[in-house]
Amino acid sequence: MNRRHFLTALGGGVAGLALWQMLPGEAEAAYPYALSDAEWRKKLSPWAYKVLRQEATEYPGSSPLNAEHRKGVFSCAGCDQKLFSSATKFDSGTGWPSFWQPLPKAVGTSRDFALGYARTEVHCARCGGHLGHVFDDGPKPTGLRYCMNGVAMRFSPA
Repeated sequence: MNRRHFLTALGGGVAGLALWQMLPGEAEAAYPYALSDAEWRKKLSPWAYKVLRQEATEYPGSSPLNAEHRKGVFSCAGCDQKLFSSATKFDSGTGWPSFWQPLPKAVGTSRDFALGYARTEVHCARCGGHLGHVFDDGPKPTGLRYCMNGVAMRFSPA
C-alpha cells in the first residue's frame, strides 16, 4: 500500500468514525442509575417513558410545570437527579418549561439529527433520560434556553 492509499483509507475511516458517533441512539452510555426496559416501563407513566426512554416530545402547553413559579428544584422523573433550580426558570413562550442554566453536573448533552438538522439534546447525567434540547436564544446571563419536557421532571418546593 502506498502512502496516498494509506492516507485515503485513514481519512475515510476517521470520517466514518465521526459520522458513527453523531448518529443518535447508536451507542448507549453507561450511567450510574440504570434499569431494565421492563423496570423503566413499570416505574414511569406511559408518557414519561416515551419521553425519557424513547426521546419523544410532549405536546406544547401540556405540562403543569409551565405554570410552576414557586421556589424549589426540578428533578428527573426517572431517577430524582436534581436538574434545575427555580431561580433559573423563565417563560420562553414555547409551551415547555424553560431554564437558562442547569445545576452543576446535572445534565449532559449530545447531538440530535432526528429532524434532519443538528440540535443539542439534553439528558439526565445520572440515568441518561431524554429531557429536551438546549438552544442559544435564551436570556442573560447565559443566553441559553434549556427547553425541557415537563413530563420528564418533578418539582419539589423549597
